Formats: sequence, C-alpha cells, structure tokens
Amino acid sequence: MRVMCLQPESIPLALYIHMPWCIKKCPYCDFNSHAVPDGQLSSTLEAEYIDALLADAAQQVTWAQGRPISSVFVGGGTPSLISAAGYDRLFRQLRLLFSFSADCEITLEANAGTLEHAPFADYLAVGINRLSLGVQTFDDRLLQVLGRVHSADDALRAIAGARAVGFDRVNVDLMHGLPQQTAAQAVQDLQLAIDAGATHLSWYQLTIEPNTVFFRTQPLLPDEDCLADIQAAGEALLRQHGFVQYEVSAWAREQPCRHNLNYWQFGDYLAIGAGAHGKLTWPDRIERYQKSRLPKDYLAEFPASAKQVQSIAADELPFEFMMNALRLLDGVDTRLFAERTGLDLAVLGEPLQQLQQQGLISRNPDRLSCTPQGLNYLNHVLAQFE
Repeated sequence: MRVMCLQPESIPLALYIHMPWCIKKCPYCDFNSHAVPDGQLSSTLEAEYIDALLADAAQQVTWAQGRPISSVFVGGGTPSLISAAGYDRLFRQLRLLFSFSADCEITLEANAGTLEHAPFADYLAVGINRLSLGVQTFDDRLLQVLGRVHSADDALRAIAGARAVGFDRVNVDLMHGLPQQTAAQAVQDLQLAIDAGATHLSWYQLTIEPNTVFFRTQPLLPDEDCLADIQAAGEALLRQHGFVQYEVSAWAREQPCRHNLNYWQFGDYLAIGAGAHGKLTWPDRIERYQKSRLPKDYLAEFPASAKQVQSIAADELPFEFMMNALRLLDGVDTRLFAERTGLDLAVLGEPLQQLQQQGLISRNPDRLSCTPQGLNYLNHVLAQFE
C-alpha cells in the first residue's frame, strides 16, 4: 500500500490549545488535567504558561504551510481559570504568528459554575465566539457524586448569562447513564439545557475509564434497558426542539462545531500546551505529535518541543480515517478519503463490500456512511478496517 502525493494546501488547519489545570480532579475524568497548585492559579503561573504557549506556537509557524487557522479550541482542564486579559495577550500574539480565517471559530471550554477571572462578556470581547460549558447534569445529588464544583442553579445561570451577553453559540456537555440515574432524570437534564438557551449539546453516556476513581470504586450504573430508554427518550426530545444529530454524541440546533468536524473529516490541527496532540499532512506523509503531559515538564522545556513525532503508516490510514469519518451520521464525501489519506478508495474494497452486504455501511458514488444499524455496532464496523 503506497501513499500518493498529498496536497496539504487543500486540507483545513485548526489549532488546539490545552489548559491543563482544574480546581480539582473529577472522579470520572481521564483527561490530562491537574489540580491547580495551592488551589489557585496565580497570575505569575498564568503569565509563564502563556509565554510557553506562544514560544511553542512560534516553533510551529512553518508547519501551517501557509494555511489559515479555521478554528481554535481551548480545552482542558478548566480553561476559564485563565483570565480574559491572558487570552487577549495570547490571541493578539497568535494572530501575529498565524493567519486566521475571517470567520474563525474560537471555542473556550468553561466551568459552568466558576468564572474565576471575568464575566462572559470579557471573554467575548477578546474574540472568543463559542462557549462549551461542562455541566454534565442538573441534578445536585449527581453533581456531588461526579465531584463537580458547581450546582444546578450555577449551571443554569451560566447558560442564560452567556446567551444574554451575546454568545450566539453555547454548547452544553451532558452525560447520561450516571450512577443510579433514572431515564426521567436524564431527559430532564436535556430539557433544562434547552430551556436555558443551549444551541448545541454534547450528549454522551458515562464510560468508566482506567486510571480514574470511578474505575477503582465501580459505582452502580443504570442497566441496559434503562440506558436504551434514556437514549430513545432523549433523542425524541432533542428532535422535537429542532436539534439535529450530526455525530454520534453531538446535536446542533443551528451550527455544528467546526473544530470537531475538522477532526472527524481527518483535517489537520496544530497543538500547543501540556499534553496537546497534533496532526499534520506533508506532501509525502501524515504525522502525529504530542507535547509533554505534565505542566511542570512542559514549562521546564521552554520552548517545548514536539514529542513522539510519528508518521502514520500507509496500512493504518484506512482505520484512522474511518474511525473519525464514520462517527458522522451523514458520513463523508468519498473524495475526502483520497484527498486526506493519499490512498485510492479501492484499498477499502473487501471490508467495505462485506459491511455493505451486512447492512452496516451505506455507500453511493458520492458519500460513505454507516447505516443506523452500523452506528449501533460502530466498534465492530471500525474493527474491519484495522
């Protein structure tokens, strides 16, 4: 299997920025997040970290290969621990290093109950135009079980407050299948988010990941019948309110998340910050890289260098592409496979034909997607391309 000549200039480019600190670590979380030193992020540490981010970005200017940044996602951790003034400095300098598209989507993840430094209006004023609020549930008992630092009222005020100051795009992260959660409670969470003004919902089932407190303690979760009831009732409610599911766990009333669409369509993304992962296309290869995971190591390696830079082998590219693309309910344009991998679609031949015969993949001359049944067995579908 041989990669054909790739054309990076045709592939969209995004930027991921990782802010690694939280007030405290949640028991279900396996992300690269760390409790802030002494319970508070000092202005000195904030300034040092932003300096490190900018030095990191400066090393990657040539990696953009002249392409504009089409979207930015500031994830964590709890990015709202960083002040609006800090983001103002960060984005001003990034715009001197890179070209940003005129309609660049800039998303900030924020804690639903603690705007540590500034009201939402200040974040809007520095160019952040999309918020993603980590709510998880509006049930105060379950929020305590999940180790969240906000209350249900905090979260409702945050959503309404963000809309009131001018954020037209507000995502709310909600989990279902929580410890001893009923179907009625799960659906009520969706209704409250919609009523408060959410324009996008990331709605997904809690999974117990290794290296988390929940993995060690194994809380009592709803059974399969309850989970099926939650899924059916939740989907019906979202459709009733005009939300469209465009990805396995993403629902939008108006605009999908451009940044995440870029991931799922196998676009490129630069990455800065502790533990951040990037993907880049070159004329003869596709590479992944990451940065040092621990904040202290990232800061000590100023400017931080890319770690574990690795070309994706040609025989791994079909799985890498399909693992992302088949999460989209409408799938992808078949032309994207060759454009983004440098491989001819014919390399998918036998597994693709078998999955079509099994009714798990739908293919026409222009699009490639899972059938509804295929989405129910997505892991099985993807395994055929490994």
